[in-house]
Amino acid sequence: MNYDRLVNTAADMGNLLIENGAEISRAEESMRRFFSAYGVSNGEVFAIPTFISVSISTPDGRPITAIRRIPVRQINMDRVECANDLCRRICRTKPDFDTIEREMKRISSLPTLPFWAQAVAFALVAAAFTMFYGGTAADACVAFLCGAAIKPVWRLLEHFHVNQFFIYIAASFVSAVIAIIFAYFYAWLNYDKIIIGALMNLVPGIAITDFMRDIIAGDMIAGILRFVESILVAAAIAIGAGIALIAIRTFMGV
Repeated sequence: MNYDRLVNTAADMGNLLIENGAEISRAEESMRRFFSAYGVSNGEVFAIPTFISVSISTPDGRPITAIRRIPVRQINMDRVECANDLCRRICRTKPDFDTIEREMKRISSLPTLPFWAQAVAFALVAAAFTMFYGGTAADACVAFLCGAAIKPVWRLLEHFHVNQFFIYIAASFVSAVIAIIFAYFYAWLNYDKIIIGALMNLVPGIAITDFMRDIIAGDMIAGILRFVESILVAAAIAIGAGIALIAIRTFMGV
């Protein structure tokens, strides 16, 4: 048994799951099952949203540890589902490490939706939530534009490696500015409902769900970190929209 490859492959598996939005408890359970599949019962794993540590002791007492930093995370449920399926196949068939690494590379390179499709999805979500919160058809049309504007802003700032906190501020600022400017020229528009509908794209729903699941699963540190992350995202959204409201009211009197 090549224990070095075993530990590194398990760490890569956990990294793949967490960086694509899986719960911490799911990633840790997958790595433990990975060790069990290859007959290692003393494997220890520790994971938080930005860090993984995996270690085992070989039969001759030699400790092996692998550490992974996870600086960038995203939500890609297709990759999480494929990684889960791979874990189940590993437990059943115990393939060699070359096969596992090839499969993980394939999962990591699975395509995401095209940029235009993501922008349209953001726009539709904004329009739908605006109607849900009592907006009119005209409000929904403006919200469509506000939602569509979020994705280009997000992509541009990601290109320049801007911190995600400031990306949330900029995205909420831009969508709120568009809504208020339309409301300035068309007084019958409900810009509050338009802004709320557009900002629903930025609400960290999965992060909130994950922190509750992690806490229920007993991963208190990971759960608390996710909770703090959710609070920071909510604060960034509020700051961006608040700056837009104050600035536009100051200069345009809306």
